[in-house]
Amino acid sequence: MKILLASPRGFCAGVNMAIETLETAIRLHGTPIYVYHEIVHNKHVVDRFVREGVVFVDSVEEVPEGAVLLYSAHGVAPLVRRVSAERRLRAIDATCPLVTKVHLEAIKYAKADYRIVLIGHEGHDEVIGTMGQAPDAFTLVDSAEEVDALQFGPDDKLAYLTQTTLSVDDASKIIQRLKERFPQIVGPPKDDICYATQNRQEAVRLLSDEADIVIVLGSQNSSNSQRLAELARDGGIAAHLIDGAGEIDPSWFKGHETVLITAGASAPESVVQESVEWLKSRYAATVEERTIREEDVYFPLPKELRAAAAAVQLPMA
Repeated sequence: MKILLASPRGFCAGVNMAIETLETAIRLHGTPIYVYHEIVHNKHVVDRFVREGVVFVDSVEEVPEGAVLLYSAHGVAPLVRRVSAERRLRAIDATCPLVTKVHLEAIKYAKADYRIVLIGHEGHDEVIGTMGQAPDAFTLVDSAEEVDALQFGPDDKLAYLTQTTLSVDDASKIIQRLKERFPQIVGPPKDDICYATQNRQEAVRLLSDEADIVIVLGSQNSSNSQRLAELARDGGIAAHLIDGAGEIDPSWFKGHETVLITAGASAPESVVQESVEWLKSRYAATVEERTIREEDVYFPLPKELRAAAAAVQLPMA
């Protein structure tokens, strides 16, 4: 067996920032600390913080008044911030800056009286937070077929935005269909799909032709991880999205000689290496690291947390 280990893979800058934010908050404030939704969509990361005393909630009302509440990397609606303030919560914002960019675009278009078509997956935490910036302005679509059902006319002021973790190819098709149906529609000057999502998809697209099977490390509720597995399958390659080595099925490898391994942007490198070691120990697999693109993006901790850590001379995580 030969393992092609795709790079870039795993944690992106936004995930690193969110995790470091929560780690620093624990060192500053102790536990329990509350997090609105999962800090990132990964079972291993969430389970680790639960063991450390973090409480993940789906409603601000679940948080005791005056407690510390951290907003996850996926961002929140203004209503969540208002309720947090009313409950005198000490809020720490770990929203990925690339999600914040989409929020600011939404606010700008809404103030200019545009109707906004958001391309994204219904119920995803990021989509909920983005639509919450201007609830009356948004219409959500998930496919070109849903674009065909839109009732807007040629005189409507229209803009589009996208969830940051979509399939680049799928989003492009939907945007193209929007432009065909509504030539007046405008979009952001720079793509909303984040650099890490695009880079990981590019690596799978370029490397999967050399593989017999693709293993994606990531959780089932991770949108960008799902897209990596879908991309491989769209190319006719068997692909499996798993949380770790314990989910690997030996039957996948009958007759397979080359395995491409990658990881979604919220999957720890430790689960990648555990899966590599699992295959090496059972199949004497060799490993070839294949780097498609270098990444050097870094997001600093939220300003309020940097100031608090500096005040007590707490070293950064």
